[in-house]
Amino acid sequence: MSATQPINKVVLIGAGGNLGAIILAALLNAKAFQVTIVTRESSSASFSPDLRVVRTAYTENKLVKAFAGHDAVISAVGATGFLDQKVIIDATVKAGVKRFIPSEFSSNTRSEAVRHLVPVFEPKKMVLDYLKAKEASGLSWTGLATGILFDWAFQVGFLGFDLVNKKAEIWDDGNVAFSATTQDDFGKAIIGILTHPAETANQYLYVSSVTSTQRAILEVVQSHTGQEWTVQHVKTDEEIARGRELVAKGDFSGMFALVKASAWGTVPGIRTNYPVDENLANELIGLRAESSIDEVMRNVLRSVA
Repeated sequence: MSATQPINKVVLIGAGGNLGAIILAALLNAKAFQVTIVTRESSSASFSPDLRVVRTAYTENKLVKAFAGHDAVISAVGATGFLDQKVIIDATVKAGVKRFIPSEFSSNTRSEAVRHLVPVFEPKKMVLDYLKAKEASGLSWTGLATGILFDWAFQVGFLGFDLVNKKAEIWDDGNVAFSATTQDDFGKAIIGILTHPAETANQYLYVSSVTSTQRAILEVVQSHTGQEWTVQHVKTDEEIARGRELVAKGDFSGMFALVKASAWGTVPGIRTNYPVDENLANELIGLRAESSIDEVMRNVLRSVA
């Protein structure tokens, strides 16, 4: 198939992870794709018996066999596997697959400031450059930046809001606008890419369910809960220093502070406000326009009630 022909047969790598599970659910819900899950032989992930699962070594030859006859490969590997995607890409080309979607699905990888803040994102840029070099071989690719997954981040406290104790951690003045995507819209964005192969070929796309600020989120949350929340302010430069110190000591939890800084910290050049700093691709792939923070928070609070 050419890069612009319909995509029907899809390989998903990393289906056992948090992001992979969202993508898998979206693919199955669409009922328009034949899905093959490819996972390592050593993986303990389990899947429904009615799904096609190939357990194999991640060598080029083995992956070529697993990919043969498919139209697209979607990678949802975790941070430790970002650079391993080069082998996966080589196998994709050799197998004649025409579309590769790398494991992005987060902050703006094309921002040098973001990559400087979060070193594990640098391999993502290397993979994007590798994909561009493979275009001449007939492989097309699509990168997808979603920002923070909003509903997940709120529910687990990553956004800085503790719903149980009504406490909020606000960075600086809380007025940095940042884009975020709900898990449902993330899944729909993947489907949008697959169903718009011509429009999305060799593109790095930005999608968002909502663009807001921590301060605006706090105001909406207080309104919906009918309570005044306790607010603790932190400073971006201090959080970055703390995160880097932890990482230097081998404590990966420090990376969370750096990822937060890459989303809503007062850091020049992070380009986190996608409608302003980049071009939103929502319309291009059939995703609804951004919602208001009030609508998104109402849905999130209803889901955790």
